Amino acid sequence: MLFQIVHWDANPEIFSIGFLTIRWYGLLFASSFIFGYIIMNRIFKNENLGEEVLDRLTVYMALGTIIGARLGHCLFYDPVYYLSNIFEMIFPFGFENGKLVVTGYSGLASHGAAIGILTALWFFAKKERKDYAWILDRIVITVALAGFLIRIANLMNSEVYGIETAVPWGFVFLRNYEIVPKHPTQIYEALVCLATFILLYKLYWIKKGAHYQGLLISLFLILIFGSRFFIEFFKEDQVAFEAAMKLNMGQLLSIPFVLIGSWGLYKTLKIKKKAVIKRKR
Repeated sequence: MLFQIVHWDANPEIFSIGFLTIRWYGLLFASSFIFGYIIMNRIFKNENLGEEVLDRLTVYMALGTIIGARLGHCLFYDPVYYLSNIFEMIFPFGFENGKLVVTGYSGLASHGAAIGILTALWFFAKKERKDYAWILDRIVITVALAGFLIRIANLMNSEVYGIETAVPWGFVFLRNYEIVPKHPTQIYEALVCLATFILLYKLYWIKKGAHYQGLLISLFLILIFGSRFFIEFFKEDQVAFEAAMKLNMGQLLSIPFVLIGSWGLYKTLKIKKKAVIKRKR
């Protein structure tokens, strides 16, 4: 057979040294910023922009991603608990038996990260006097790659997977004591993110950045959140209250992004404004 059931028992920890534990999630999350910096550095060099601008952009991106992803998880998926426990929502540590312990963040939401990034980049564009669509078109290339890495990290954590399935590529997530195959929805989303990254990266370099302004961000929103909407049908509910919903929280949050992307694509193809860039001679 070309496919067969996978009995998945990956260890989320790579290694431990004393109190320090290196996990796949943390490594892949950090790698998304490293690879993103490398890609954006190449783009900035193509457009004759200095690294100091990129360094400032990286700070905005990091803050927007982490703050948005954390607040998104807390406010979209468990607002009652976290609004009553603000400390846990903000800080990655808490108190157990009167002692301060590092707990890490118990959840990050991709929709929250998207909102955080869009907000942070708006402030960046205002501060740097850059066109908002210009920076969005470039940064989504790296965000698509980051999405791929984060979903692989979810797979290594045996989390955010799908419902029971009879498909021959189902995964039995042994660390969660599953005994039946489930849809490996982390892989589905990872593949969409990887394909989107390749498409956007190629579209940028075909025109050397002089594509229709707004094209890349519009395609990103349609492809990433459109696919997310459909993949959610194969996912297990993330929180209990979703069981009573016809569309789960992930789907409801995806719809506005798809609509914005569709409107943006229409406007982009109608106006046909090309980005103005200055290349090194």
